[in-house]
Amino acid sequence: MIYKTIIIEDEHRLREALSIMLEMVAGDSIQIIGYAESIDEAKKVIDRLKPDLVFMDIMLKDGTGFEVLQQISFNAFHLIFTTAYEQHAINAFKYSAVDYLLKPIDPQELKTAIERIAILQERVLEKQQITELQTNLSKTPDRLVLPTQEAMYVVKLEQILRCETSGSYTTFFLTDGRKIMVSKPLKNYEDILVPPVFFRVHQSHLININAILSYSREGMIHMNDKSVVPISRAKKEQFFKLMKDEI
Repeated sequence: MIYKTIIIEDEHRLREALSIMLEMVAGDSIQIIGYAESIDEAKKVIDRLKPDLVFMDIMLKDGTGFEVLQQISFNAFHLIFTTAYEQHAINAFKYSAVDYLLKPIDPQELKTAIERIAILQERVLEKQQITELQTNLSKTPDRLVLPTQEAMYVVKLEQILRCETSGSYTTFFLTDGRKIMVSKPLKNYEDILVPPVFFRVHQSHLININAILSYSREGMIHMNDKSVVPISRAKKEQFFKLMKDEI
């Protein structure tokens, strides 16, 4: 598939650099059909050209990318934010399941982001997703957006019992019995689901400490959903110390 692409960036040199990089890593799969450097230009070019993919700088010369998203009529496109924000904002992106690239953009990360679009296949921009991001930028997030091919699920952190990863996919097991699979590896979540509430006990498992029923010195954890999760040898000492501190 060829993705009709728009770049919204108010610095000329960065627009050019991203254009060249896209040609290098994506070749014929990307067709750049327009540029914009302001809110007004961005609204017009998106609604008129109806792109498949938009790279959106957050801080524009006359406002933010969020204002563009709130005012456009056409929203059936894949969105990737480009940003120079610090770690607090990066965590907000992750909590909100918003695709982003941190400036200066790394070619391999750009390539991975484009490949992820092919996995998602179709996507309509979710207003709730952007609303969650704006909320998460202004406070400590207490909810996580989980994107699947069917929908965007917003779950409270306290609802997450455990996460289990297999390759590039992660399954979230929730307190209400739901299982939600997302096409991202567990490493995408382990720096936001952190101790003392969450702990990655194994390469394939991250758990909610509050959902533990019992654990053994041999390295097996019994969760309150009746699942049994192993503790890796490398994580045992750290896990037992965490549990001791919690008592």
